[in-house]
Formats: sequence, C-alpha cells, structure tokens
Amino acid sequence: MKYGIKTDRGLKRQLNEDNCNVLVGYPGIPVCFVIADGMGGHQCGEVASKQAVDSVCNHLLKSDWSTEDIPELLKNIITTVNNEIYNFSLLDISTQGMGTTLIITVLKNRKLYIGHVGDSRVYLIRNKTIEKITWDHSFIEEMLKNGSITKDEALNHPKKNLITRAVGCEPELQVDTYEIDVEEDDVILLCTDGLSNMIAEDEILDIIINTKDPQEACDTLVQNANNKGGEDNVTVIIGKI
Repeated sequence: MKYGIKTDRGLKRQLNEDNCNVLVGYPGIPVCFVIADGMGGHQCGEVASKQAVDSVCNHLLKSDWSTEDIPELLKNIITTVNNEIYNFSLLDISTQGMGTTLIITVLKNRKLYIGHVGDSRVYLIRNKTIEKITWDHSFIEEMLKNGSITKDEALNHPKKNLITRAVGCEPELQVDTYEIDVEEDDVILLCTDGLSNMIAEDEILDIIINTKDPQEACDTLVQNANNKGGEDNVTVIIGKI
C-alpha cells in the first residue's frame, strides 16, 4: 500500500487539535490508520486527541492479530481508550468535558475494518466514484436520516458541528464498526470535518483520481481546504491499495 498523511492548523484556529498516525511495516501488524479531532476548550481538545491516538497505537501494537473478530478488537480498544481519557479528564477541572472523535482503520486480508466514534469520516474511492462509509454521529446526520433536512440544507446548517458521540466525554460509549471488502486500486480516505466541511465530495474525488501520489493528494486537499477559508484544523490520511 502507498499512503500519505497530512495535518494542518488551518487559518482560523490557534491550535491544531487534530492528531493522526499510521502503523505500516511493523512485523505481524496489519496496516493501521488512526485519526482524531479533539474538542473541549483551549488545549484540552489537543490533549484528548493526542492521548487517544497514542493509546490506540500502543494497543494496536500489542494486540493479538490472530483473532478473526477484528471489529470486536477495535471496539474493545476504543472502549478502553474512552475510559482512559474520561478518568484522566476528572483529575482537573481544566480537563473536564474534553473529548475527541476517533477512527481506526485496519487493512487485513483484503478487508478493511473500521472502528468509529464522532464525525470524522472514512471514504472509499473506487472506479472514479466516492462513497462515504461511516455515518457521522452528529445532530445533522440524524436529521438527514429522518428526512428533516436535505443534503444541501445540511451544508450550511448552524448546528452542523454538533456531535452526539465523542471518546472521553462519558463513562459509557457506543462504538460503530464496519467491515468492507477492498480491491486493487481502491483508495481509502480518512479525514476530519475540517476537510469535509470545506470541500465537496466531488472535488475531493477529482483531486484524488487525478493525483497519483497519495502524499501529494493529501497536501492538495489540505491546501484547498485552506484556500476556501481554513475555518478548522484539517487532517487527511490516504491509502491506495
């Protein structure tokens, strides 16, 4: 697999509260991507997202990959990380209420496994089409599901940044998992909402299919998000199978 990774503060935020990492080339460990978008006030979002990514990677490196139930493995990892961050947040008033979105993807035996909480996203690009694999845990996504608003109305809705689930905010957490078959030349895109809120899916698709190198595609997507205003931190991971 070829991959690229890029995170940027954007143009309007003082801090970059996004964090990300990739595990590639570790003996006995499948290809793993991790992305997190922190929330919870000055610096606390950055603390939550960094703690989440670091802890997830530590657990991934120590996991037993002979298991056939990778979705359950990812669910257990995210649940453990949720408890770690929640308990840490209770130690000081300045960290109470902090949390983070979190996505883990694992590529093993031509299958992509996903563990997901929040409104960061995973897309699959195949045969010049783009498909959003994950469902956002957000107020807007719930309205879209029940038909209260249209997709066009959602783009500029005043509550589009309100999420309904986050890692570290509560002692109990519901984790979504996904499992999809992948093919040669598929492209996997992970991103925070700093990308998906700034660039339309058709533009994301156009950049990826017209850019052979995944790192160059990541750089271009982040630059375009900033060119359109850079309202938020933006993080992108792209893997080409």
